[in-house]
Amino acid sequence: MDSHLLEILVCPVCKGPLQHDAQNHELICKADKLAFPVRDGIPVMLENEARPLGNTDTPAPHPGSPA
Repeated sequence: MDSHLLEILVCPVCKGPLQHDAQNHELICKADKLAFPVRDGIPVMLENEARPLGNTDTPAPHPGSPA
């Protein structure tokens, strides 16, 4: 994915930054825990096309916090 395009794209839900997951062909919004697909090099920035991220994609709890 073009790095310039990634700099200007934002999450359509919260307008936050996105991270490119090249292996899974997705753009990730950590704030909304959504993964937007990239099909044939074109980001599909529609909320109804996004995949919710599972528990394995959430950050680890801070040390000392209850589990």
